Amino acid sequence: MVRTGTVYLVGAGPGDPDLLTLRAARLIESAGLIIHDGLVDRAILAMAGPDAELVSVAKSRARHTLPQDAINALLVREALAGRDVVRLKGGDPLVFGRGGEEAEACQAAGVPVEIVPGISAANGAAAAAQIALTHRDASSVVSFVAGQCKGLSEQDWAGLAGKGRTLVIYMGVKTAPQIAEKLMADGLSPEMPLAVIENASRPNMRVLRGPLAALPDLVVAERVKSPALIVIGEVTAREDIALAALVEAHA
Repeated sequence: MVRTGTVYLVGAGPGDPDLLTLRAARLIESAGLIIHDGLVDRAILAMAGPDAELVSVAKSRARHTLPQDAINALLVREALAGRDVVRLKGGDPLVFGRGGEEAEACQAAGVPVEIVPGISAANGAAAAAQIALTHRDASSVVSFVAGQCKGLSEQDWAGLAGKGRTLVIYMGVKTAPQIAEKLMADGLSPEMPLAVIENASRPNMRVLRGPLAALPDLVVAERVKSPALIVIGEVTAREDIALAALVEAHA
C-alpha cells in the first residue's frame, strides 16, 4: 500500500533567503519535489538539493501556467502517489497566497497538510524600507487589500485609509489608476503620502514616494513591475521612522 505524502505549504518570505524561517529552509533543502510560485526568488530555489524536482506554477495577470484548481489537483495527486510536496509561496501562504484553498483541497482528499508561515510581503517590504506600519504618532490600524481582483470598483474600502491608518495594497501595480481614483472618490486627500516598494528585501529593491494623486504617473514613469507593494498613509512620510521605532522598542 502506497503511503500518502504530506503537503507543506511554505512561506518563502519577501525574497531574501536570510528571511526564511529555519523550518522553511530545512524543508527546501531536503525536498524531493518543490512546486513554486513565480515570485519565489531564484536564490531561494537554489537552496534545493541537486536531485530535487522544481515545478513552476507561476501566474501573471494575463496568463496562468495552471489555474488554481489544477494546482490543487497537482498537490493532491503527487501526495496520494506517496510524495512529500513542498508548495513554496512568496510571502506568507495565508496572506493573499491562496494557501487556504490549497489546504482545503488537500484535507478534502485525506492528504496531511502542514502550513509553515513566512514573513508576509507587507511586513518584509515595510521593514526593508524602514516604514513602521503602525506608529503611536501616525497609525494604529493596518489593513491589507488586493488591488488586482474581480469587482475592484465595487469593493468597499471606506475607512481603510486616512488619518491614523495605514493601507497596504498587494498586486496594485496594474490597477494603480483605479486605486487612486477609488480612494480619492471615497474622500482620501490627493496629498496623502504613499510609498511603492518594488522587489522588497532584494538587491534591486526600490522605494518610490509621492502623493496619492501622483500614484498612476509614478508607476508609469518609474516603470514599476511586480513584485511591488503600495503603502498608503502618514507612516510613509516619516523620515525619522527608523530612529523612532528603535526608541519605542526600548521605551
